[in-house]
Amino acid sequence: MPNRRNFDHLFNGRFRIEIEGVTQGAFIQCEGLEARVDVVQFNDGGDLTTRKRPGRHSVSNIVLRRGYLNSGELWEWFKSAVDGRVERKAGSVIVCDDTGSEICRYNFFEGWPCRWKGLELRADVPGSLVEEIEIAVEVIERG
Repeated sequence: MPNRRNFDHLFNGRFRIEIEGVTQGAFIQCEGLEARVDVVQFNDGGDLTTRKRPGRHSVSNIVLRRGYLNSGELWEWFKSAVDGRVERKAGSVIVCDDTGSEICRYNFFEGWPCRWKGLELRADVPGSLVEEIEIAVEVIERG
């Protein structure tokens, strides 16, 4: 790993996305790798202290952004959910080192697209066209 020591922080721009059965281009942004356990508070009898216990576990949706490719795969996956045919897929967000080798991965399961955002077309500002898809997931694990 050139230019990186074991105790250095990782650069946030080196990652890959794999989604089962969907060929992908390079994504420029990934958000939503978040899991939480709700806190249930209760008071017990004469105890003056509020107690806390773990409640339900939940994970956030994953939002992926990429430069627009003339490929309809993400749209077709989203369209199947719109048409009532939800295609659940597993996938991974893979964190890479400077050379592109895998350091760690976050696997998600039971994912399906719940939102697709099209292109922002502007003649006054140069830039890339960006496509966005939000994937509802039920489980995230660190692999």
